This record gives sequence, C-alpha cells and structure tokens, in this order.
Amino acid sequence: EVQVVESGGGLVQPGGSLRLSCAASGFTFDDYAMSWVRQAPGKGLEWMGAIDYDGSTYYSPSLKSRISISRDTSKNQFTLQLRSVTPEDTAVYYCATSLILTTTDNRDEYDYWGQGTQVTVSS
Repeated sequence: EVQVVESGGGLVQPGGSLRLSCAASGFTFDDYAMSWVRQAPGKGLEWMGAIDYDGSTYYSPSLKSRISISRDTSKNQFTLQLRSVTPEDTAVYYCATSLILTTTDNRDEYDYWGQGTQVTVSS
C-alpha cells in the first residue's frame, strides 16, 4: 500500500522557520521526484519546490530565498524548511510524488499525494 504522510505542522511564530517532513512507503522512493505544494485559505494550490531522484532541487522563484528541500533515501523521507515565515505562509502543506519531475500545482501530474498538514503562522 502506498503511503505519503506529512508531519510537523502546527503553529509557527512570524519570523520563525517551519520544518515539515514527508514519509513515503509502498513504492520505490529512490526513483521518484518529490514536491511540496501548499494551499492557503481561499486560494488555489501553489507549487513550492521539488527534489529530483538524484538530489537536484528546484524552487519557486517567489520562495527561492527562503526554502530548502532535502531527502533522506535511507529513511524514505524528505523535508521542507521555510524560513522567515509570515502569516501569508499559513496554508495546508502537501507532499506529492512523481516518477517524472514536475513543477506544476496540477494534481494530475503527480502519482501520489499526501493528506496534507496544516501550518498556521501567527503570534
């Protein structure tokens, strides 16, 4: 059974950092690219960044100065870090996998999609 599970959401102080993890199982993790996509209240999906099977990273230009994505193939896990957060970063954060790297927020482009984790940025 394929599972893609995000963790680490919750309340974050403005100006702080958030760190989310995504654990994957049920498929060959090493073959897949992994992306983070978020959805703010009342808005559409926003692709944030991705890491390819070889560790190459790709980030949204609007987030490039604040975002880092890494993967740990020994744990079938990958991580999102977002620095200097503001209330505009409040969203449900999703991890998604694709056999072929994609930089889109179109769900149809992904093979597997997590349930999402809520992050709220507030003092």
